[in-house]
Amino acid sequence: MQKFENHIDKNAKIAVLCGGMSSEKDISMRSGKGCYEALKRLGFVNAELVVVDRNIAQTLKDGNYDYAYNALHGKYGEDGCIQGLLEILQIPYTGCGVMASSLCMNKEYTKRILSTNKDIPLIKSVFVRKGEDVLEACKDLSYPLITKPVCEGSSFGMTKVNSKDELKAAYEEAAKYNDDVLIEEFINGFFVTVGVLEYENKNFATEILEIIPKNEWYDFEAKYTKGMSEFILPAELDEETTKLVKEISVKAHETAGCSGVSRVDFMIKDNKPYFLEINTSPGMTETSDLPAQSNAMGIDYDNLVLLILNSAGLNK
Repeated sequence: MQKFENHIDKNAKIAVLCGGMSSEKDISMRSGKGCYEALKRLGFVNAELVVVDRNIAQTLKDGNYDYAYNALHGKYGEDGCIQGLLEILQIPYTGCGVMASSLCMNKEYTKRILSTNKDIPLIKSVFVRKGEDVLEACKDLSYPLITKPVCEGSSFGMTKVNSKDELKAAYEEAAKYNDDVLIEEFINGFFVTVGVLEYENKNFATEILEIIPKNEWYDFEAKYTKGMSEFILPAELDEETTKLVKEISVKAHETAGCSGVSRVDFMIKDNKPYFLEINTSPGMTETSDLPAQSNAMGIDYDNLVLLILNSAGLNK
């Protein structure tokens, strides 16, 4: 297993931020518990599990923390909000900074920024605002489609749409989470995801994970229920496609201004990868993708946590 040099004092007081106020609170609690336990095993004796609520600013001030390990997911946790608070409190934190976090939380603006890089292949899509005619907006798209809230994770509010008759209901389901909805053409291929990590100021991709869900597509149940997805690691891609996916992952990470850690998702069809999204605070649960991807390249869970911890303060 790979080991990395540690630059953080083992006596530093570290707040492992988890929970929060998003629809992904329960997943974050699981991520945070795993990261906290890993830090303790690594010898960080003053690591503390901090459950984030509306009083988090006062909690952080009272705690006099040296670092924050961000294990939050979803709204307020990976959209730039907690990052901005930590900047104000001058607490170095792990992962992406304010700008990249807020950008990548919004699927529309992520695609707008990544469209400036011709090497990143995007899926044909439209963004539908509140009050717009969804049928008119999608008139140039080919069915089936996928509807997604613009700012949501863990597949909340996502629906596969096979015909025009199903579109309005699917749009309304996504709109329960956000006023703006992303609607993109469904790529009839297979799903892969790859982590991007940073060491000594250099970004690198993990092994690629191919996921075959037991459900029709990779929904919330398939993501977080043991036995509901088959994992192929490394993904069964030819050498050229493997290299391409890893290169595009790092390019997407860098084009979006990410730092420390991210996870980039793709659909693959006819050996061509199509970018789906960037997750700037990947899950760290026992069933999460990033720990499995890292382990496949020789980075066990504890060393992954250490690697991410050492990104604290690099996200300017």
